[in-house]
Amino acid sequence: MKNRVSFVLLSILLWSLLILSPVGANDANDVSHAGDVNDHVDCDVLVVGGSGTGATAAIQSARLGVRTILLEISHKMGGTNVTAGVTSIHVFGAWNHQIIGGIPWEIMEDLVSLGGARLPDLSVSYGRSQGKAAVNVQPDLYSIVLEDKCLAAGVELRYFEAPSSVKALQDDSGYHWQVITSAMGKLRQIRCREMIDCTGNGTLCAMAGAQRMKDEKDQQPGTFSYHVSHRINPDKLSKDQRAVIQKRYEEALENGTLQWGDARQGIFVSLKSTANNYIFKADNSTAELRSKTNTRGRQSALRMLKFIRSLPGGEDARLMSACEEVGIRETWRVKGEYVITIDDCIGGTKWADSIAYCFYPVDPHVEGPTAPGHLKTGVIPTIPFRALVPKGIDHLQVAGRCISSDHLANSSFRVQATCMAGAQATGAAAALAVRHKTTPLKLDMEELKSTLRTYKAIIP
Repeated sequence: MKNRVSFVLLSILLWSLLILSPVGANDANDVSHAGDVNDHVDCDVLVVGGSGTGATAAIQSARLGVRTILLEISHKMGGTNVTAGVTSIHVFGAWNHQIIGGIPWEIMEDLVSLGGARLPDLSVSYGRSQGKAAVNVQPDLYSIVLEDKCLAAGVELRYFEAPSSVKALQDDSGYHWQVITSAMGKLRQIRCREMIDCTGNGTLCAMAGAQRMKDEKDQQPGTFSYHVSHRINPDKLSKDQRAVIQKRYEEALENGTLQWGDARQGIFVSLKSTANNYIFKADNSTAELRSKTNTRGRQSALRMLKFIRSLPGGEDARLMSACEEVGIRETWRVKGEYVITIDDCIGGTKWADSIAYCFYPVDPHVEGPTAPGHLKTGVIPTIPFRALVPKGIDHLQVAGRCISSDHLANSSFRVQATCMAGAQATGAAAALAVRHKTTPLKLDMEELKSTLRTYKAIIP
C-alpha cells in the first residue's frame, strides 16, 4: 500500500513538472507564441496578388532594378484565369491594330512558343466579335509561365502569405509602409517603399486607409465553371422531347430543385454548356464571403447534375471537371485621384496621363440597354494614370478590376488584358518612384511613358 501511494505521488509530481515547464524551454529559440513576428524583411516594392495583373506589375518593377516581393495567398499564380477557368485573355486588339503589348503580350508569346496559346491576327477588325482579338490560354501552363517570368526578373515570390495589417511609417528610414503578413502560422514584418494592390478587391488599399466603392444592388454576378457529360443533344431533340424537358425545368424552378441562375439562358443552352450559370452576389473580398460564394457555386453544379440525371437520356450523366473557384466579376472598386465614368468609356476619352488602352463592351451582366453596350466604331477607351492611384494616399497604387471607375465603366475595364496593361504602368511607376525618392503621382509623366515604351508597352 505504501509503495502504491509513493508511486501515485511521484506520478503527480512528474505531471506537474511537465505542465509547468514550457516545451523547448532549454532553447529560447525554439519557443514561439501567437502574435510574435518571426521574420523581418525590407524591400523596395511590395505587390500583393499573384494574378496575371500582379505578375505583370512585379515583373516590370523588378526589371527596373528594384527589390520586389510578390505575395500570393494561394499555391500558384494566375488568379481567376487559372482557378475559375476564365482562360480567354481579353482583348489585345481593336479596329485593325494592336492596342496592348509590352509584358502582357510577351507572356502570350511565351505561351505560344510552348504550345499553350495561339495569337490572333490583330491586323483584322473583328468589330463586335471582341473575343476574336483575345488569347485563349492553357491555364496550368499560364500559371507556370507567370511564375517563371517572375523568377527570371528577380521577383521574390511568397506563396501562402497575405497581409494582416498595414501601417504607414513616418521616420527617416526611407520606408513608407510596414506590412505584417501571416504565412501559415508565422507572422512576418515587411517594410517597403511602394505598394501595389493587385488583390482584385482593393483589400490592401482598404487596409492602408484608402476609400472603396461598391454597388450592392447592381453588383455583377459570378460564374462557376464545370463540365457535365451526358447523352442529351439539344439540337437533335424532337418537339415533344423539348416540351418534356422544358416542363420539367419549369417545375424544378418552381419547387426549388433548381434556381434561375443555375441555367441563366435556359435549360437547352445549359445542356450544351453546363457552366452557363450565375452566382448572384458573388464576392471573395473576405474569407467568409469567399467561402459562401464558392459553396454556392458548387451547390449550383450539384443541382444541375442531379437535374440532368433525372432527364431521359441523362441518367448516366457525370461531372467530368469543376474549377477551383467561382469566377468573380466585381466586388469593391478603389476610389482614385480620378474616377473613370461610363461617359469616359463610351466616348473614348484620352487624357494627358493616359497610360493604357481598353477595348471591351459595357457588359454588366444585367438586363437592360447596357447589357452589353458595344462601343461605336473607332472608339477605344483609355486608362488615366490617376485612376491607378488611391485618392489621398501616397506610395500606393492599384491595378486590376478594382481600379477607380464607376459601376458601368468597370464592366468594360475589368477584363484581363486591360488589367495587365495597367499593372505594367504601376510596376514602372513604383520603381521610378523608388529611384527618384518621390511618389508615383509626382513622377514626370513623359518619363513614365518613355519607360513603358522601352518595355514595348503601347501608350495612347
